[in-house]
Amino acid sequence: MKIRLFTIPNLLTLGNLLCGSAAAVLTLAYGNMTAAFWLIIAAVVCDFLDGFAARLLGQSSPMGVELDSLADMVTSGFAPAAIMMVMYADAGTWFDWSPAAMNIGYFLPLSIVAFSALRLARFNIDDTQHTEFRGLPTPANALLCASLGMLSSAGLVAMPREAIVVFSLVMSYLLVCPVRMFSLKFSGFGWKGNELRYVFIALSLCMIIVDYKYSIAAIIVLYIAISVVRWLVTRNKSVD
Repeated sequence: MKIRLFTIPNLLTLGNLLCGSAAAVLTLAYGNMTAAFWLIIAAVVCDFLDGFAARLLGQSSPMGVELDSLADMVTSGFAPAAIMMVMYADAGTWFDWSPAAMNIGYFLPLSIVAFSALRLARFNIDDTQHTEFRGLPTPANALLCASLGMLSSAGLVAMPREAIVVFSLVMSYLLVCPVRMFSLKFSGFGWKGNELRYVFIALSLCMIIVDYKYSIAAIIVLYIAISVVRWLVTRNKSVD
């Protein structure tokens, strides 16, 4: 079987990987979380476009699927964990912890890396995630972490170390939780069948207009909240 390395979809996936790598380096080496935020935005755009290009050009391949997961491990796994670690190092505390406990807390955000790996591996073999997701998509988690990092570096958000650890652990769980989260992939552009997507997009645009600085974080939180409520309602109906 002939394997083509440098197709347009693969180049876009490599763009995702390189942007995510640069975001992690700028965060850990220089503490530049504003640049990291925009690099993760660029990486997520590349992540969206590579699948679109693969379908448009008829260049979908098993290698592309594997390469996409490897790129996401950096962009949506390691980079957001790095942002949380730097936020932790710069944050204050609510309690007077011992130096040993403080050092352990610094590494706890790495749980995001481990649970992102589990999330991505399950996605690759789970045939039920074509129209909706099981657990929080890793790009959504990366965007939320990157947004908080940028807001923190600008002095617009202040999270103590305890909150950063709890947040990292909660986000790690959301990546692998059983909650079914809706996809933004449209089945046609009609209203029927896409009601939730259109409502979510409309609310997201309103958030951007009202306060663009906090909009990314607010949009991801809204996405999680709507998905959880939808899942609970659907599950209760199925039980009845």
